[in-house]
Amino acid sequence: MADLCSVSPEILVPAANETLELVLGSQVELNCTVRWAGTEHCQPIPTWSKDGQWLGRGSSQDTVWSGQNSSEQLLASVLQLNLTQDADFGVFACWISNATATFTLRRAEAVGHVPAVLAALLVLLLLVLLAVLYVQCRLNALLWYRDRYGELEINDGKLYDAYVSHANAPDDQKFIHFIVKPQLENRHGYKLFLDEQNILPNSEPSADLIMNVSRCRRLIVVLSVAYLEQEWCNSSFREGLWRLLELSRKPIFIVFESQYREITHPAITLLKQHRSTVTLLVWRAGSMTPSSDFWKELCLALPRKVSFPAGRSVGDPQTQLQEDKDPMLILHSSYLDSAGDLDPDGDLGTGLRGRIFGSPPPPRLGGPGIPRAPAPSGMEEAQLRDGQRSEIDVSDLGSRNYGARTDFYCLVTEDDI
Repeated sequence: MADLCSVSPEILVPAANETLELVLGSQVELNCTVRWAGTEHCQPIPTWSKDGQWLGRGSSQDTVWSGQNSSEQLLASVLQLNLTQDADFGVFACWISNATATFTLRRAEAVGHVPAVLAALLVLLLLVLLAVLYVQCRLNALLWYRDRYGELEINDGKLYDAYVSHANAPDDQKFIHFIVKPQLENRHGYKLFLDEQNILPNSEPSADLIMNVSRCRRLIVVLSVAYLEQEWCNSSFREGLWRLLELSRKPIFIVFESQYREITHPAITLLKQHRSTVTLLVWRAGSMTPSSDFWKELCLALPRKVSFPAGRSVGDPQTQLQEDKDPMLILHSSYLDSAGDLDPDGDLGTGLRGRIFGSPPPPRLGGPGIPRAPAPSGMEEAQLRDGQRSEIDVSDLGSRNYGARTDFYCLVTEDDI
């Protein structure tokens, strides 16, 4: 029996020295379990120490039980601790006979909710800032990208940037002539063709409409209350919309905020349903400001404007320099001069076209043996200047009825017919 009691107990728990990091205010139980071979007469007495100082015998709870083999005994000693202050942390040791188990308790900083809450608020603030920047700068970024990398619509035979259709009403005329036209033409450099006639009489496009729209790059329709009173808007707006889609790509419709919200006109409802095929703009109370979103969205729907270096003409050569000089209406070949043309024999297609459709100046003879022509008198110079300026008025070119004209150049003779 003495030999059995002299055998050192085997520590089962912990398997090795443990180090625990606990926050202040925690409760912990240190379990020290040993096994030895012998009877209860050989039961060892566990003791605990903290930082080398012995603790009282009543500080732990000890439990003894027999193992599967009657000659095997087990002992569990549990030390309960309340870590309420820094002095409660340290190195605890469990002593059973000559076997020792060590527990090292260290204080860990409490991980509160403040950092997580601050991180969540920071992420939320960042999302709100990105949303505000998107709302405020989205149109400006799109305009910058369009003006830098957008498609150039020049040398396409178009004379105008937009065909504007509006009702013949005082409010509509004021809106077009005093707001839309000055803003687009003077500020942004676009050229507009204004028309206050019914563009779809009997729900079919007229010959004038087809010709005039074909000369414009975009189609703008001002859907005011007076405009919606037209017959085709009330009876067959859907069919009329398909006609307009055939004439112009993605036409632009301008509606006013009051009628956009309050008026339940079928045309407004149809345009809301087909936003992918048309551009629907709403004129609001703050749209009068030149920097408002209305003008930015309208410029995005219009063609990209061409910018030339300083000292050269600004704008599209077809739109800015041709000035509606339709060769079909020219009476004299000297009406337009080709002195400024970079390539009199043909359009270069890349540079600015100066004066077009002109005839070369008469040759000037000179030399030592050829007498110079006498200088013309003042009367002759005045007559010569008047003859060179002889032209017809083309200010109403867009409103003329081309179908009724008979003085076009004809390339087909009666014999060919």
